Amino acid sequence: MNLFFALLTAACWGTTYAVTQMSVPGWPPLLLGAIRALPAGLLLWMFKPSLPARQHWLPLLGLGALNIAAFFSLIFVMAHTLPSAISGVGMVSVPLFAMLFQFVVLRQRPSQVQLVAGGLLLLLGWQLFNPASMQLNSLGLLAMVAAIGCIICGSRLTQTLSGRLHWWDVLVWQLIVGGTLLALLSLGHAWFAPQAYLDAFANLDGRNLAGLAWIVLINTALAYGLYVWLMQRMSVVEFTFGGIANPVAGISLGTLLLGESYSQGQYLLMAGMIAASLLPALWQRLNRPVLAET
Repeated sequence: MNLFFALLTAACWGTTYAVTQMSVPGWPPLLLGAIRALPAGLLLWMFKPSLPARQHWLPLLGLGALNIAAFFSLIFVMAHTLPSAISGVGMVSVPLFAMLFQFVVLRQRPSQVQLVAGGLLLLLGWQLFNPASMQLNSLGLLAMVAAIGCIICGSRLTQTLSGRLHWWDVLVWQLIVGGTLLALLSLGHAWFAPQAYLDAFANLDGRNLAGLAWIVLINTALAYGLYVWLMQRMSVVEFTFGGIANPVAGISLGTLLLGESYSQGQYLLMAGMIAASLLPALWQRLNRPVLAET
């Protein structure tokens, strides 16, 4: 049952790109980030109200700025500039960048299996994102790389802060703080470039509201709540088995909702990247009984 919830969580996250493109195309990324983070954080806070101590506000500000404000904005830039399938598949390259961060910053060498998987991700990603085979938006690709950096650094900050503050408070307050920062930035952006905001609200319709409701309630409040709940009941390695649902959801919804289509070779490259990202966890799972017997 835990694995089912892990699959559900990753699938919810994988719907971000297609739902955004279908329901709120052209909406400013800062506005979408604020709408996604702040209501979800307040909704989760209502289940367990709390107020952090004074010494925790500065770390929460930094975490909210990086893990929510910056990351959510970049995700919506990707959603507006890259195909849904490419966005979902591109994010499975996180392990490659995580290994680099781990080696350079933490001085921890990756295992041989991790190196093989990282090499495969690099090779397959180079082929998939090669401008000669597919024309992709440069801004979207830069946003993807920056979003991956936010994931890695934000996860490190979350681990550090969770040692001093209850994990629920870390979750809820980074959403509230990050959402508030995004709301303030949106107001500033709207002051200098109001037309995009005026167009968004002037043409507000049922499709917009349905998409925003999905992003806030399902994509953020439910998925983040499930993620935190699962981290108390299964290991990170076990949770990664559910991560395959993220790019699968991105590819499936991109095809069904947006009519995206790719060549057979491009689909094979996507499948190869997904398989490579799962290789270390699969290797560890297969070798666990052998280690236990010895």
